[in-house]
Amino acid sequence: MALTLTYDPDADAIYIGLQDLPYAFGEDIDHERRIDYAEGGLPIGIEILCASGGVDTHGLPYEDAVSRLVEEHAFKVFA
Repeated sequence: MALTLTYDPDADAIYIGLQDLPYAFGEDIDHERRIDYAEGGLPIGIEILCASGGVDTHGLPYEDAVSRLVEEHAFKVFA
C-alpha cells in the first residue's frame, strides 16, 4: 500500500489517500478529522483540517504509517 498526501494551503487541509477504491461513505472523527470508506468499511482516505497547527494521528487507520508520512511533509504530529 502506497500512501499519498496532498496539501491544500488555501483550506489548510491534508488529504491522505490510503486505497484507490470508490468512495462509499465518510465518518467525522472530530471537527478536524474525517475518514472516507469504500463499500464494506475499508478506509480509503483521511481528511485533516487545520493541518499547519499540527496533526493528531491518534486513532487513525494505519496510524504509524500516517504519522511518518505527515512528518515527512514537515507537519507536526500529535499522536
